[in-house]
Amino acid sequence: MVQASEQLVSTDAERYLLLYMIAVLVIVTGLVILFFIVFQKRKNTLLLDKIKREREFEEELIKTQSEIQEQTLKNVGQELHDNVGQLLAVANMQLSLVASLTQDSIKSKVDDTKNVITDAIKEVRDLSKVLNSEVISNFGLQQSIKNEIYRINKLKKLNAHFNVDGEAKDINSKDAIILFRIFQEFLSNTIKYAQAKTFNVSLNYTKETLIIEINDNGKGFNIEKVKKGSGLINMKDRSALINTQYNLNSQKGKGTRLELVYPIK
Repeated sequence: MVQASEQLVSTDAERYLLLYMIAVLVIVTGLVILFFIVFQKRKNTLLLDKIKREREFEEELIKTQSEIQEQTLKNVGQELHDNVGQLLAVANMQLSLVASLTQDSIKSKVDDTKNVITDAIKEVRDLSKVLNSEVISNFGLQQSIKNEIYRINKLKKLNAHFNVDGEAKDINSKDAIILFRIFQEFLSNTIKYAQAKTFNVSLNYTKETLIIEINDNGKGFNIEKVKKGSGLINMKDRSALINTQYNLNSQKGKGTRLELVYPIK
C-alpha cells in the first residue's frame, strides 16, 4: 500500500515536472518569437529610414542641380539679350550706314545681310526668353510652350502643333518652370536624335490634373538601354520632384510619346 502511494506521488511529480518543462519551453519560444518580431520590426524601421534619407538626399540633390541649372540658364539668357543682342544691333546699325554709302550694285547684298542680322537679333531675344526662368514665370506654362512652338516652326526645324483642352488653371510658378524644362528636354532630344518631321504637344486641363502629352514621329529608341544621367532620366527625376506621373513610351520606327499627369493643387 505504501509502495503504491509512493509510485503515485512519483508519477504526479513527473507530470508536474513535464508540465513545468513544457511551460518553460513555451515561454522561451514565445520570447524568441517576440525578440525576432521586435528585431525584424526594428530592422525594417531602420531600413525604411535609410531609404527615406536616401530619397530625401536624392531629391535635394536634384533640386539643387535644377536651381543651379536655372541660374545658369538665366545668366546665359541675360548675356544673350544684353550683350550678344546689343552687338548684333550695333552691327545692324553699321550696315545701315554702309548701305547709305554703297553703290546700288551692292546695296541689295548689304540689305540682305541686314535682314539676316535682324532675324538673328529676333532669334537671340526669343531664345533668351525661354532660357530665363523669370520670363517663363511671367508668361506662364501655357504661353511659354506656345511661344516655343512658334519659334520652332519659324526655324522650320519641325512641323510642330500645340493644342489645349479644358479651362486653363493657375499653376505654381516653380512647378511650371520644371514642367517647361521637361518639355524643352523632350523637344531638344527630338531635334537632335529623333529625325522626326512632326512634333505635337497638348495640354488637357481636368478638375484635378493637368495632363501634358508630347509626341513625335521620329525613329524611336529602346527605353531599356537609356543610360543613367541622360536627359530622359533627368526628366523623370524632375517629374518626381513635383509629384507628377511620368509615362514615357518609345518604339523603334514608331516615335516617342511622353505623358505627364500633374496634380493641380
